[in-house]
Parts: sequence; C-alpha cells; structure tokens
Amino acid sequence: MFLLRARPVAAMLAFVWIPVAALADGVSVRYDSAHSPFPSNRLTVLDFSNATFRRVNLPKPDCAVRVNDCADIDVINTLDGFSTQPRITIPFTGDIDVSTVTSDTVYLYNLGDTLTLRGFGQKVGINQVLWDPASKTLVFEPDELLAERSRYVVVVTNGVRDASGKKLKISDSLQGWPGQGHGKGKDKATRGAPFQQGDLDYQRELRDATNAVRSRSRGLNVVAASLFTTQTTTGDLVNVMRQIKAKNPAPASFEIGASAAGGVRTVFPVSDIQAIQFNRQTGVQAFTPSFLPTPALDVVSGAVGRVAYGKFSSPNYQTAARYIPPTPSLTGRPSPQGSHELVFQLFLPSGTAPNGGWPVAIFGHGFTDSMYGAPWTVASVFASRGLATLSINVVGHAGGPLGTLNVIRNSGLPVSLPAGGRGFDQNGDGNIESTEGVNAAAPFDIIGSRDGLRQTVIDLVQTVRQVEVGMDVDGDGQTDLNPRRIYYAGQSFGGIYGTMLLGVEPNIQAGVPNVPGGSITEVARLGGFRLLTAGALASRQPQLLNLPPLPGVPFPFNLVFNENMPLRDLPPVTNDVPGALAIAEVLDRTEWVQQSGNPVSYAPLIRKQPVHGHRAKPVIIQFAKGDTTVPNPTSTAIVRAGELQDRTTYFRNDLAYAANNAVSKNPHTFLTNIGSAAGQAYAVGAQIQMAEFFASNGALVIDPDGPGPFFEVPIVPPLPEGLNFIP
Repeated sequence: MFLLRARPVAAMLAFVWIPVAALADGVSVRYDSAHSPFPSNRLTVLDFSNATFRRVNLPKPDCAVRVNDCADIDVINTLDGFSTQPRITIPFTGDIDVSTVTSDTVYLYNLGDTLTLRGFGQKVGINQVLWDPASKTLVFEPDELLAERSRYVVVVTNGVRDASGKKLKISDSLQGWPGQGHGKGKDKATRGAPFQQGDLDYQRELRDATNAVRSRSRGLNVVAASLFTTQTTTGDLVNVMRQIKAKNPAPASFEIGASAAGGVRTVFPVSDIQAIQFNRQTGVQAFTPSFLPTPALDVVSGAVGRVAYGKFSSPNYQTAARYIPPTPSLTGRPSPQGSHELVFQLFLPSGTAPNGGWPVAIFGHGFTDSMYGAPWTVASVFASRGLATLSINVVGHAGGPLGTLNVIRNSGLPVSLPAGGRGFDQNGDGNIESTEGVNAAAPFDIIGSRDGLRQTVIDLVQTVRQVEVGMDVDGDGQTDLNPRRIYYAGQSFGGIYGTMLLGVEPNIQAGVPNVPGGSITEVARLGGFRLLTAGALASRQPQLLNLPPLPGVPFPFNLVFNENMPLRDLPPVTNDVPGALAIAEVLDRTEWVQQSGNPVSYAPLIRKQPVHGHRAKPVIIQFAKGDTTVPNPTSTAIVRAGELQDRTTYFRNDLAYAANNAVSKNPHTFLTNIGSAAGQAYAVGAQIQMAEFFASNGALVIDPDGPGPFFEVPIVPPLPEGLNFIP
C-alpha cells in the first residue's frame, strides 16, 4: 500500500522538478573550489588577537614558478582583513549584459564595525566596472572608500541579466536557504560532496548577512553574495602617536656645529649667511656638492631673520629591511626597533617673537627632494605672516648620513654640521640614489614605501612633541616656538604623508596638503612615475608586461604595459587586452598591502570621523588641474574619502597655460615655482593662502587671485575624475 502511494508522489515530484532543472541552464555566479567572488572571508582564518577577529589566508600557487606571488602572499597573509578599496571580482557561468550592472543591481552592504557596529546598514554603490569575456568575470570597485575593520556583503541581484536578457539564476552559494532554491549547498568542484567545515561556517555567516540586506533589494531578488571583512588601516599609527605623547623627550639640541675654533651653536642670522654648501653623500665613498637656495628667502625681503639647525632623537619602528613588523591589531602594539637622530631645519621670522613664541608651520618636502629644497621656497612668505617654518628629511631622502652642510658666513669662520641624510646604499651598487631606503627591501617588495611613509609620520609626531616640550633656539632659556600653535603644510609626497599626519596627530591646529594623492600605487600607475610600475612588472617572476618594448627607446624607458583599468564614472569597459587582468590583480594586491600607508585611509580622520578624543581639524586641500605627477583622480580620492570638497582649492592650470604658454603644462610644482616668471604669481598666491590660513588659526580661507579665474575656492563640482593632462 505504501509503495503504491509512493509512486505517484515520486512522479509528481519529478514533474515539479522539471522547471527547476530547466533553470539550471541559466547563467549564475560561480561559486566552487576554483572560482568564486573575491574578496571573501572564505580566504581567512579566525584570529582573536586581531580587531577584525580574522587573518587573511590566501592559498599559494607553485612558488617555484610564481616566485613574487608567493612572496606577496606571505605579506598579505599577515593582514587582518581585505582592502578598504578592493578590486572586486565576480565570476559567472556564462555571459551577462554588462549594461544591467548598476549600483542598484550590484552593491555592497555594511554590516558594521567589528567592535562597535558603526556604519551598519550603509549601502555602497559600485564604480570602475569592467567585464572580461574570456573569463566571464565582472570586475568593479566600491564607489567610495570602505570603512576599516568592518564587515561587508557584496550583493548581486537578478536585476543583472544574462546576454539573452534572462534573469540570473540563484548561485550555488545561496542554494538550500529558505526561499532561495532547492539545492543542498554542495560544491560542484567536489562533485556533490559537502562543503568543508570552514566553508559551512562561511555559508552560515553569508546566509545571515544576506538576510540582513533583503529589505534593501528594492524588489530585486538576491542571487549571489560574498561576505568579507576589511582590514585595520590606521590603528598602528594611532597607537604609536599615543606612545610618543606619553613620553617627555630631551629638548632638541642646537649645539651641532663645528668650526676651526671649536663647537658652534647652529643658529645663523640671515644677514650673516653668504652661502650654505650641501655636500650630499651620493655613494659609499662619494659626495656631490651644491648650494642651498638662499635667494629664495628674498621673496619677501627681510621676512626671515634666522636660519637654525638642530637635532633630536626619534623612535625607529622599521627593521633593517625597511618595514614595520606586523602586530595584532587588537592585543598588540608596535614596538620601536631602536632610535635615530634627526637633524631639522628652522626658519625664524625677523623681529621679536610674540608672547608664547612664534607660531610654527611644519613643512613636508616631496619625493626625491629634501628639506633643502621646497621648504626654502615657502619660508619667506610664511615668515611675512609671523610663522616659523620647520622641516625634517623624509626616510630615504637627502643622501647618506655622512653628508654635511658648510655655512659660509660674512663674519666668522665657516661652520660645518651634519646634513641629516636618511638614505643608504640599499641595493649594494655603491650609490645612494635620491630616494634609496624609503622602500622595503626584498622579499617585502610589495610593501613599497608604506612603512617609509609611516616612519616619516612617526618622526613628524616626534617633531610636534619636541615643540610641545619647548624649543629654545637661541639658548636664552625661553621657548621660541609656540606649542599651542603648530600647523602643517606639505607638497606632493609631503602632502601624502602630511594627510596621514593630520589624521593621527591631535595637536596640529590646521593643515594644508598641497598636491597630495593616493594610493601610491595609483599615483605611479596613472602619472609620471608609471615607468616605476613598468619596471616592477618587468622584474617579477614571471614578468607581467603585456606589450612589446617601444622601438628605438633605450631601456628601461621602453617598458610599457596595458592594465585596462577604467577611471571613475565612465561607462563599463569590455576587456580585450590579454594579460590585463593579471596586471590589475598585482596592482590591487599592492594597494591592499599599502593601505595603512595610503593618505586616503587617513583622510576621514581629519574631519569626518576623528580619532576618539580628537577634534576635527580645519584644512585646505590644494591641487591643480592636469597634474601629471600626482594625477587628479588620486587627489580627488582623498577629497572624497574625507568629505573635503568644501575645503578644496583647485588651481586651473589649463586656464593659466591658455593665458600664457610659458606656464608649465605640468602644474605639480605650482606652489614652489618662485623662480618662474610665468608661475611666480601663482606660487606666491598659493603660499599666501596657506600663511593666512595658519595666521588665523585655520579660520580664514582666501582666494589667491580674488575674482580671477585661476583658483577655484572652493572647487566647483563635480570633482575632476579624469586625467586632464594638457597635450
């Protein structure tokens, strides 16, 4: 009797199953052992020493063949989560209609900070969309910087259609959930075998996460999803800042000079300086002489009264390989590896200091430069507004440590003092290049300048601390710099690490990063340093250049590649460039590792979301249209992340060039071009904007050219997301 009744039931079930089986022929998101959405917490392990409660655990390829990939993964697997600006990839079982991919049909949903749940419920759209027909993979980036230390769900809905216009089939990743289909959560790659325990745990997390976003699907069904946790990006520098603030260092010393008559206090009236010779150490046994740009102090004649040099000790958190060892983001704290002596340069205004000492602007120099370059070009204008200017050298810059300054005086004997070079012969070729030592050494190449930037920020936090404990320049027992009126300005690289500094240092009152950009990976990819990216791709094992060398062009300038990565706000791109995805993956991994050294990561801390206990800071972001060194999309990334559009000054170099073609096509140095007849007015105008801003303690923002067209104060929307290079 039971058997007789079972037969029609089985027949009915078979009948009901027919349309479901037919649906199996539809396109869906792939989710198996070989292909699945990325990023995903499937590629992590639990680690309760981290604030994310996770640690990345990417599998390795054949390390005998893919040598650099394995070295990169060793570094990546120390991170506590995925990038806050990830390159998201979604593989499909067939072709899709990429025109149906929008921020309504594919998006991210924030499940909140892992410790506080802050940000829960925020929906994030997508941008920079690419479809790769060969691998049937959709690639895109979030439309905004993701919050650090937070869980996100990547959501794909049936608003995305396949190439024939049909709705997507529900992915295997969601099969077996209530209301989500009739599968049993099997992995096709294992031929029907159940998921491993880690996958099953992930499935449960993903199911709960997807249930949380259904109410936001606007009538569209969720057909696939991926859950991932973002990394902690700013915590280490915040912790180091607190360590430095908890200590009272010895005061800075100005007794660092020597003459034929003995020791000399290195404080010199400008009127007594005939010249200053810089004997830069450019090799193990080589020195290259030059002279510092003393005429730059005459932009406002007589404004600078004295030039001084001193030194202090700063904690060094880098190893000999130029990286900062990782520490658990919840239970650990970065530890100094030692200390180093820093030489600093100080310009004091003429006249008598106000009560409490001179307000002081710390000025950060750019990549390949030193404190003997750009700071000289702004000191005169700053001094004319009653501001002292203080600078240090960046990690890896200003030549080797044996370099010296020779101050030739109008009265008295020449004085020799250490120049404070921070480079060294890192590659063993006998030379010390202009930035040698700022990048991590092999096998930590993927770290790049991340920790050189972070160490420079640490040194600047220590610089602020030295001003706070009292800086007696002339030895009269009185503090000459006001510890309650410390400001920051910096150009290019100085704008980059300066943005980081402004995010973590509470006692800087206001700041002006000039032509900053992030990430460094994107700065190099899009602009004048692209050759460095090409060289890095060429040196990988296996090498990744996907275009033949340029004919008739000498090595290494003949190295070229095409990564085919779209800029923001453009229509979706269909990839037809072989090798482009492999290059884009390496660039994404590099950016991921370097996020804690990316100014974009710190921009929200300046005003939008300050560190607990810190106040929001008044700032101005200065950048220029068509900058070929730090391209516009990298500057707008900082502006967007910090919600600083209303604080952005935009120099319209296109209009300046159209008015006078003696103006440089590349406006990257518009702040410091005081020696250019065509550019001097723009340079001085931008400097005056900085100086007036600081003199007013961050209250006054002037337009450098008043009603003129050359400066937009603030920038007129929309933000310039194109390159805008002048041909």
